[in-house]
Amino acid sequence: MSFKGLCLGTIILIVFASLFFIVSSQTEKSGPFVVGTMVTLALCIHKFKKTSNLSFTIWIIAAVAASLYYPNHFLEIAGFQTKNLMIPLLQIIMFGMGTAMSVDDFKGVIRMPKGVLIGLICQLSIMPFIGYFLAIIMEFPPEIAAGIILVGSSPSGLASNVMAYLAKANLALSVTLTAFATLLAPITTPILMNLLAGEFVPIDFWAMMWSIIKIVILPIGVGVSYNYFFKKKNAWVEKVMPKISMIGIAVIITIIT
Repeated sequence: MSFKGLCLGTIILIVFASLFFIVSSQTEKSGPFVVGTMVTLALCIHKFKKTSNLSFTIWIIAAVAASLYYPNHFLEIAGFQTKNLMIPLLQIIMFGMGTAMSVDDFKGVIRMPKGVLIGLICQLSIMPFIGYFLAIIMEFPPEIAAGIILVGSSPSGLASNVMAYLAKANLALSVTLTAFATLLAPITTPILMNLLAGEFVPIDFWAMMWSIIKIVILPIGVGVSYNYFFKKKNAWVEKVMPKISMIGIAVIITIIT
């Protein structure tokens, strides 16, 4: 039997087992099969060139499924609160993003100022207000509403650059926009949050600014500096950091879920 056939057969068996337990109102017992289906699918599609780009998405779904079925296993490990991993992991991810950037990326604003300006205006207007209107229309609790507005008020990140790359869009513009939106974030995000989310929860402008600088700006700055001074000596970092960043994203999403 071929690898493709073995994967397909395994997935079909696990899916049927999952459906059996769900239909028979034994949802808790379906957990291993649902998670197993996602893990098997992720491993299988990673082996094929045409679908390998989807494997990370499937791993994220597997992580979310595992955290929903077994939440207690992801809240605390040997007395250690996993939520304390959030900031260090975010800083590592931002450092990884910095190592993929160079000073030349920031020169893009000179080459394409109109595109960057339009992108920034859209990002600082459409995204936050969509978050605000969703929070109002759905009548979310204050902390959930503030969280959704925060997502809309945050700058674009590495994921948008990956999407631009896969879509064969203007990657240089995407990277430049990400760089400038991130640099402006310590000012724009607290202002937008104070303006749109102030009615839901109290917003500490200076604390939020320092938090963004600490979690985003400093790690990216260190990453860009590392890329500038040590890229030729440590080329392996450029290959390893995307994988570390993906694992970090998966862990963060699992903890949040």
